[in-house]
Amino acid sequence: QVQLVESGGGLVQAGGSLRLSCVASGRSFSSNAMGWFRQAPGKEREFVATTRWTGGKVYYGKVNDSVKGRFIIARDNDRNTVFLQMNSLKPEDTAVYYCAAREAPYSGGTNYYAGVDDYDYWGQGTQVTVSS
Repeated sequence: QVQLVESGGGLVQAGGSLRLSCVASGRSFSSNAMGWFRQAPGKEREFVATTRWTGGKVYYGKVNDSVKGRFIIARDNDRNTVFLQMNSLKPEDTAVYYCAAREAPYSGGTNYYAGVDDYDYWGQGTQVTVSS
């Protein structure tokens, strides 16, 4: 059974940093997209960051324009883990952050999977609250 477990959320002041972790179990996702989404109260779940892989040891990351220059996504495939380093946090970053993984392996190309429907497995979410 596949499980994704997020950790690292919490309360932080504006300008601070947090590092989210997501550990996958039940199968390896080294050849699959893994990403982060978030959902604020009253809003739809939105894309935050994801990775793309074309073979070898290099993964490429993509983040939402709203977090570009502040958030970084990284992977550790030996630990089946994906991270989200969040710097210069703003109150508008407050949301529940979800880790997601895609069932189908990367098919090559330059496309990133940034839609909710692109992912098959989801974690339970971790709350991030940024105070002003």
